[in-house]
Amino acid sequence: MRRRKFLASAAAAAVPTKFAIGQGTGAGTNKLMRYIPTADLSVLDPSWTTTQVSITHGYYVFDTLFALNSAQKPQLQMAESASVSDDGRTWDIKLRDGLKFHDGEKVLARDAAASLRRWAARDVYGQTLGGFVDNFGAADDRTLRIKLKSPFSLLPDALAKPNGMLPVVMPERLANTDLSKPNTEMVGSGPYRFLAKEFVSGGSGAYEKFKDYIPRNEKPSWASGGKVAHIERIEWKIVNDASTAASALQKNEVDWWEQVQPDLLPLLRKNKDLTVENFNTVGFFGCMRFNHLQPPFDNPAIRRAVRLGMNQEDYMSAVTGSDPSIYRSCKALFPCGTEYGEEIGAGQMTGDVAAARAALKAAGYAGEKVVILNPADVPTIGPFGLVTYDYLKQIGMNVELQSMDWNTLAQRRTKSDPVDKGGWSIFHNWWLGTSFSNPAISVVLRGLGAKGWAGFFSNQKIEDLTVEWTKTPDDAERLRLAQAIHREAMDAVPTVVLGRFFILTAHRKGLQGLLEGTAPFPWNLRWS
Repeated sequence: MRRRKFLASAAAAAVPTKFAIGQGTGAGTNKLMRYIPTADLSVLDPSWTTTQVSITHGYYVFDTLFALNSAQKPQLQMAESASVSDDGRTWDIKLRDGLKFHDGEKVLARDAAASLRRWAARDVYGQTLGGFVDNFGAADDRTLRIKLKSPFSLLPDALAKPNGMLPVVMPERLANTDLSKPNTEMVGSGPYRFLAKEFVSGGSGAYEKFKDYIPRNEKPSWASGGKVAHIERIEWKIVNDASTAASALQKNEVDWWEQVQPDLLPLLRKNKDLTVENFNTVGFFGCMRFNHLQPPFDNPAIRRAVRLGMNQEDYMSAVTGSDPSIYRSCKALFPCGTEYGEEIGAGQMTGDVAAARAALKAAGYAGEKVVILNPADVPTIGPFGLVTYDYLKQIGMNVELQSMDWNTLAQRRTKSDPVDKGGWSIFHNWWLGTSFSNPAISVVLRGLGAKGWAGFFSNQKIEDLTVEWTKTPDDAERLRLAQAIHREAMDAVPTVVLGRFFILTAHRKGLQGLLEGTAPFPWNLRWS
């Protein structure tokens, strides 16, 4: 079979909470780094959930066949090479030599095949790819062979996706477990081993450098390139109170706080021992998500009426402390500043409360109860719920705000029950811009129903247009199709985008090498 090479690699070279204070950190040592993530790590499996803290954990423990670089282009990662047949229907992906899992077993092509089958059954982009796949198999121990029913030129892009559910490679025995449950045994081949015996949900976790990890002999760029682990041990400390986290960082009880609450930025910036910076320059996009199964938001006219009077300024100022330097208005369902980020239908979100009240009445709202699920332990999401609660009261809705921790919310949002039986109407979230930059990857507007993101949004027209988008090789046609998807989504209102903002991070000045990207990556970090 004639093949054309897709990518070639360079040769790989081997290369309430109490805090332990000062042990192993500081100049001249890379023994320990202590880190506060954005939320509790309740789900360990990064190919089972879209929760960002699980994705961050996933980057420590696992690796992927491809990964995005800073230009948002797919690069070889675990793969040494990739080629596609002339008819576009067979992909051969050869694994790098010497890859090992944390239990000492070799990484084989059949592990990768089983992992992709599992991921493709759950992830939004994976389900799109899965519709083209005839078989995920292995040609030999190092060669993954993917046979397609029809060509899918975006396969490397799909396997390099940086957010949502990660297409990580795990042992075949774990990949073949029950799809309805997340894996709890963490055996990956990434730069860090998860120390299961030290994990306390809601409290702490720990990782140690995997001595047998072989980084690529390339400069790191986002999630791609050489993932060199300099720090031998990383400890996670779950701290739900922002003031406590800020105090711990200032007292040298922790070394890095992932997401700083805006009102604490001035305080931390004054500390000469700390660095405040932005590792994610793409930005975060706030979202309000409806339950499309239950009244009143099973009615698209009511969803449109609610969107009409919403004001992004209210939402953005609530989570950024009214600092206009770290937020932007963006009324597009693709990220502003990206290829498809045109603000189609911006006039459908005017901030006119009186007009929204009238539109709600005309849409037939009959006083149905609206339950907002709100994560009180996530300061970059919780304020959204307070703004929405106040706004819905203003336009005449019967609304109840239910506060809870993020883990409880993540479980509740899967329920399809009516609100009087423990169901819900609205929750809020944020997504990294890379999470919905094109039609295939965008969980916020895909119409997959129960197979898609929480909210049960179904729309066959969007799905059909998305399939067309994946099939065409023409950029102009892709743009036309993306615009058609965007217009349909503006009418159907799967989600309301609340604006674009940046969440800054803070760490001790001696901690060097923090990379830009879609997650707080642990590789390349070192103590100076």
